[in-house]
Amino acid sequence: MQNIQARPVRDLRNHYAEIETLLDNHDPVIITKNGRGAAVLMNIEDYAKIEEYQHYMYIAEKLKEAEQEEAFPGAEWQDYKDVFRRLRKKYDGL
Repeated sequence: MQNIQARPVRDLRNHYAEIETLLDNHDPVIITKNGRGAAVLMNIEDYAKIEEYQHYMYIAEKLKEAEQEEAFPGAEWQDYKDVFRRLRKKYDGL
């Protein structure tokens, strides 16, 4: 279980080693400024997992939208090869 810590922004300068240890233990750190939350620091591996999860959620949402559109009378179907061809052309080199 994660142990979320709140630390003032000055601790980034004065106590970074302590913050780094927290991050190494996968504990997110809320950085405060004037007593209010300003930012969140987290381990890069944890960030990558969140990004991957958000990507999968986006794909699931788009698939759900496609399924809903498919249910409408008069929905037009496209050949998957044409779709992939257009996607490769659009995103080639990214």
